[in-house]
Amino acid sequence: MPIPRVRTTNLPGVGVQYDLTTREQRHLSVIAHRDGSRSLNVYRADDPDACAHALHLTAAESEALTDALTPAHHSPGVLHTTDLGLVAERIPLGGSSYWNGRLLGDTRMRTATGVSVVAVLRRTGALPSPAPDFRLAGGDTLIVIGTREGVDAAAAILGRE
Repeated sequence: MPIPRVRTTNLPGVGVQYDLTTREQRHLSVIAHRDGSRSLNVYRADDPDACAHALHLTAAESEALTDALTPAHHSPGVLHTTDLGLVAERIPLGGSSYWNGRLLGDTRMRTATGVSVVAVLRRTGALPSPAPDFRLAGGDTLIVIGTREGVDAAAAILGRE
């Protein structure tokens, strides 16, 4: 069976739309909104341009649906942090953050919370394992791992305006 093609369309100011036609010739689309939410649209079989059902999902609901569609238990090499009592989360750094332009080490996050920053997502791409001398920028998203309490404390530190 051929791999389905997904057509991508940038939606300025909104996000990105992904369109897929199933093997049954049903048109589906997902709109990935800039705020992390998703719109899932199923189009009518008799008119593939007419939307029959639309669901708006929060970012958390989208992640849960993704997990349901691609269960991690099919990938035995994947480390399940929850099995270890750890959580991994994305923490955005706002443009008006106190830490904008400052060094990661200045946050003293690891010392204060026990949380590790495993990567920083920036418009230019992912930067793995940032060192303490890594300069933070507004718009960065830090990928952190630690206990639930530690991650919450790290979010509070990074949320400082």
